[in-house]
Amino acid sequence: MSVRASAAPAAATKFGALYHRDYRHYFLLALVGMTAESIEHVASYWVIYESFHSPTLAGFAVISHWVPYLIFSVYTGALADRFDCRRLIQVSQGLLMLASLAWGVLFLTGTLRAWHAGALLMVHGVAGAIASPPIQLIVHDILGAEHLPSAIRLNAISRYFSMLVGPALGVGLMRVLGPGVALLVNVLLYLPLTLFLFRLPYTGHGAGDGARRASRFSFGEARRLLSEVRSEPRIIRMIVLAGATSLFVGTAFQAQMPEFAHHHGSEEADVRYSVLFGANAAGAVIGAVLLESVRVFQGGARTAIVCAAIWGIVMGIFPLVDSYAAAVTLLMLAGVFNIAFTSMAQAIVQILAPPVLRGRVVGLFNTSMMGLRAGSGVTVGVLGAAIGVELSLALSAGAVVLVALALLMADVR
Repeated sequence: MSVRASAAPAAATKFGALYHRDYRHYFLLALVGMTAESIEHVASYWVIYESFHSPTLAGFAVISHWVPYLIFSVYTGALADRFDCRRLIQVSQGLLMLASLAWGVLFLTGTLRAWHAGALLMVHGVAGAIASPPIQLIVHDILGAEHLPSAIRLNAISRYFSMLVGPALGVGLMRVLGPGVALLVNVLLYLPLTLFLFRLPYTGHGAGDGARRASRFSFGEARRLLSEVRSEPRIIRMIVLAGATSLFVGTAFQAQMPEFAHHHGSEEADVRYSVLFGANAAGAVIGAVLLESVRVFQGGARTAIVCAAIWGIVMGIFPLVDSYAAAVTLLMLAGVFNIAFTSMAQAIVQILAPPVLRGRVVGLFNTSMMGLRAGSGVTVGVLGAAIGVELSLALSAGAVVLVALALLMADVR
């Protein structure tokens, strides 16, 4: 029996992707690696806030982290089309280990400067930009198109569960070991996935996809890619939707979470900060489980647009409430709708993409969904330094709602 013969049962099966042994192993080890990333974020954001107390720097932290996605995602998608995706992921893991090690040394020696923070966050961003397309192609190679939507939702559960567990572990490690030692210990969490990839029998290129390996990235190829994508309006709408949500709000509110925690009475890296930081991820885990369990919640392009509009409304209300309980509740609700529209959009784009261009189309989508998050460092962080982060986040979320409504009207027509 071939490796591919052990694929999961019918697509209607709940959590069907987990019936595949190799995907189960990948899912669990990727969860460990993503938890390490989350620990690094919660520790570094707190130290940046404590060291500099600057919304502008927090905004720049977001910009420097996501700019590599904006610049390199299509190119790394081309690399994923040409090379063994396992090796690209291992390169990414090596960069993440290097970044965590550098954070730890800077924390321990007391030599952290603002430019260090920007440079390390950019290294982290480069690692993510390298890994995103090959990860998506590896999962597609393991499971095929039939179970890809299930795998996308499960990967989202893994990512957001790590964002839920990571803050708790990060705060705990900081309190027990201090930020420096905590980040040095964190390096070890990247090793399991890195080593597992040496024995995973999938390259990200299924049988018969040899032509994809021969293609090379160029500006002419990028123009041809845009021409191919333009022929499928659902791909265009999902790219625009992902870009608008990322550009105006993205994850910039996470970098400002120490400020919001301080607003709600948290003076140090305590349980209240950890809960606030992890509430959005908790909601996303709940939302992903609902999407995977109840078929009525598994919608298409129009449903994704509606969920994005609701997400924008919730994110606009969050910074304006004075109640800590209400803030946590709104962040959890935002997480539910965020995972809904992002997982639907990603599945639509990846399934509809031409097979010989899949890596590059995925890279183009990542440019929009993740690269444009660099802009949210301006719309929320830099603007927040002038008018207050509460108001800047509310206005940015309002812009998301307007774009979603425009896309909905276009889709209805």
